[in-house]
Amino acid sequence: MSTSLPLESPGTAPAVGSNRWYLSSAPMLRALVHLCVPMAAAFIVGAIYNLINAGFIGSLHDTALLAAVTLGSPILGLVMAVGNVFGVGGGSLMSRLLGASENEPARADEIKHVSSFALWGSIITGAILGGVGLLLLHPLVSLLGADAATAPATGAFVGVMLAFVPVLAASVCLEQLVRAEGAARQVMIGLIASTVANLVFDIVFILVLHWGVAGAAVGTGLANLGVVVYFAVWLTRNSETVSLAPRWFTLRAAVVKPVLGVGVGTLLQSAFLIVTSLVLNNLAAAYGEGPLAAMGVAVRIAQIPEFLIMGVTLGVLPLLAYSFGKGDKNRLASALRSSAITVGSIAIASSLAVYIFRDQVFSTFVTDPSVLAIGVTVLTAQLVAMIANGFTGLITSLFQATGRALPATVMSVTQGILFIPVVIIGNLLFGLGGIIWALTVTEIAVLLVGLVMWIASRSAINRGLAEGSPERAEAVLEEVAG
Repeated sequence: MSTSLPLESPGTAPAVGSNRWYLSSAPMLRALVHLCVPMAAAFIVGAIYNLINAGFIGSLHDTALLAAVTLGSPILGLVMAVGNVFGVGGGSLMSRLLGASENEPARADEIKHVSSFALWGSIITGAILGGVGLLLLHPLVSLLGADAATAPATGAFVGVMLAFVPVLAASVCLEQLVRAEGAARQVMIGLIASTVANLVFDIVFILVLHWGVAGAAVGTGLANLGVVVYFAVWLTRNSETVSLAPRWFTLRAAVVKPVLGVGVGTLLQSAFLIVTSLVLNNLAAAYGEGPLAAMGVAVRIAQIPEFLIMGVTLGVLPLLAYSFGKGDKNRLASALRSSAITVGSIAIASSLAVYIFRDQVFSTFVTDPSVLAIGVTVLTAQLVAMIANGFTGLITSLFQATGRALPATVMSVTQGILFIPVVIIGNLLFGLGGIIWALTVTEIAVLLVGLVMWIASRSAINRGLAEGSPERAEAVLEEVAG
């Protein structure tokens, strides 16, 4: 297992080449490469795995199995939400505290409370939600849109996923905490290792033991258990500020409020995504299993360029938060400007490439001509939406990094609020085509909302920047907490 140099003691100048140096003072290009490239690489490997996983399930020649994975995807969104409520909120606060500790080293002591609260909060919440979900499994499967043909496979997939919710939530949370220290390479190592393990488990559970979609879910759970162990060991051995010990767990408002204030936006976003997925699946199910299967494969193909962009929008978040906590206005502006240019370049170039070869790529996973035709249309709509979503994600990361809970929450819920009426009206007016393009229309509208809020928030963010003195750093942290 590869590790990086430990972080320096708070209040000392970061050593050149250390994780904290990339957050504090590295040239912007080097900082973005260090933080974003490993994240993008890990996301791409994960996207490739999703395609291979679809290929494994597709090799069973049962469209109902592919449809079951699509129907069960909202549960994975719920798992991500549980982990990110604590991970995103905790990670952004950790990075702000690290930045502020350059001016006031004592602030770094709060990080132990933040990290412990984030981890154990995600595990406890995940266990409660997973248990409730298992008790209500059958009505939950029906609510997901499964019919008589897809219910058995959907139930098997969802049931296993629910059993692993505490593990999956802890995995997502710990990933965010490691990233908060600027250790993007370690996140990449953990995620890629998890993907490789997941692939091996798929071969064993799906192809050898013939467990079907339940085998895919078991493989995902076990692979993420390995991620939890890796990230926990790395943080314990390499971080001088983080502690995962339960004794540091606290419910003090100064910790709970800023963590949940930012993290709740991701929860609301995932809740809306679950609702919108339910609406989408139920509307699409009226057109048969073919559209559901086509949507599932198209989404996986579009994830490759989408994850490239996510590597930037998520990778830059610790840098934005650290710069804000430190009070480095110029570095914050430079990071935002550089990442916006990168997002735009990747979005346009990758979407054109995937669009040009869409027929060849999609036919690798689906041979049914009717499903292929639908899938190509879905893929086109997904790629257009991806461009708008890239900039939306960057604006959301800025709000999260600066502790602006309300704008971050608005960004998170706007898509869900707009999507439901758009997809319903689209279905009524244009049928299946209206369903397919509803997300694209919604993403463009959300981007416009984000731009308006960003312009309105610029002066407030500038006022909140610390000026480098302990007194201003203290004031900023109190404003974030309160």
